[in-house]
Amino acid sequence: MSEFQSQSTWFIYIAWVAWAVTWVAMSRGVKPVVRRESRLSRVWHIAPLALAAALLGAGGYAGHALADPLLPRADWMAPAGALLVAAGLVFAVWARLVIGTNWSGTVTVKRAHVLVQTGPYALARHPIYTGLLTAFVGTAIVMDAWRGVLAVALASFSFLRKMRTEEAFMIETFGPAYISYRTRTAALVPFVW
Repeated sequence: MSEFQSQSTWFIYIAWVAWAVTWVAMSRGVKPVVRRESRLSRVWHIAPLALAAALLGAGGYAGHALADPLLPRADWMAPAGALLVAAGLVFAVWARLVIGTNWSGTVTVKRAHVLVQTGPYALARHPIYTGLLTAFVGTAIVMDAWRGVLAVALASFSFLRKMRTEEAFMIETFGPAYISYRTRTAALVPFVW
C-alpha cells in the first residue's frame, strides 16, 4: 500500500466516523411523525445500505474475488477518492442542516412538514443521497477493489428505491408544489438528473 493510499484510507475512516457522530447528534429535536413508511419498505433500503457499508469496511474479509484490484493503482486515485469522500460528506451534512427538523432516517411526513427548496435542495431534490453516494464512490476509488463497485451498486439501489418512496409521499403531501419543484430540480445529480 502506497503512502498516499495509507493516509487516504485513514482519512476516509476518520471522515466516515466523524460524519456518523455528527449525524446522530443532529437527529435530535426533529418534528413528530404524522405518517411513516412500512417496516418492510424500510428493510428494503436499510439492508442493501448496511451490506454496502459492510463491504466498504470489510478489508480482506470480503473474500478474495471481491478484494481483487479493479484498476492498476495510480497516484491520483487515493487523494481524489479522499477528496470525493470529504466533499460528499460535507454536502450531505449541509443538506441535513438545511432540512432541519423535517429530517428523518425513514421515509416520513412530519407534523407541519415544510417543502425545503433552498441551499442544496435547490440543486437536487435528494442532496443527502447525492452526498452519501459521492462519499461511497470516493471510498471505492481509494480501496480500488471489486467490493467497492458492489458497495456503490448496493447503495445506489437503496437510495433510488428510497427516493421513489419519498417522492410518492411528497406528491401526496404537497401536490402541485412538489410536482413543480420536481420539474425544475434534478433528483440526484445537480443540473443532470
